Amino acid sequence: MFLANPDVAMDTNHLERALRFIPMSRKNYLFCWSELGTEQLGILQRLLVTCWLQEITPYHYLVDVQQRVSVHPASKVEELTHRIWKVMNNHARNG
Repeated sequence: MFLANPDVAMDTNHLERALRFIPMSRKNYLFCWSELGTEQLGILQRLLVTCWLQEITPYHYLVDVQQRVSVHPASKVEELTHRIWKVMNNHARNG
């Protein structure tokens, strides 16, 4: 995969380091009350880690996406992904 796309790293060490804080909170999962709660916590943690990897402030990303998601066209949903959102917001600030 990394040979065809230069943006893909050859290894996943950076991802493993970013996810290191998640096992530290493993005991907290006991208080999610259900499998659905645990699954939703996992989704939130993936969003946070992806923000950190993209050097995005998670609070700004989540607030902006939640404010726009109900009016954003479904055909342009990729604009709400971390990478494209970051590029679009940098252009909005600089332009």
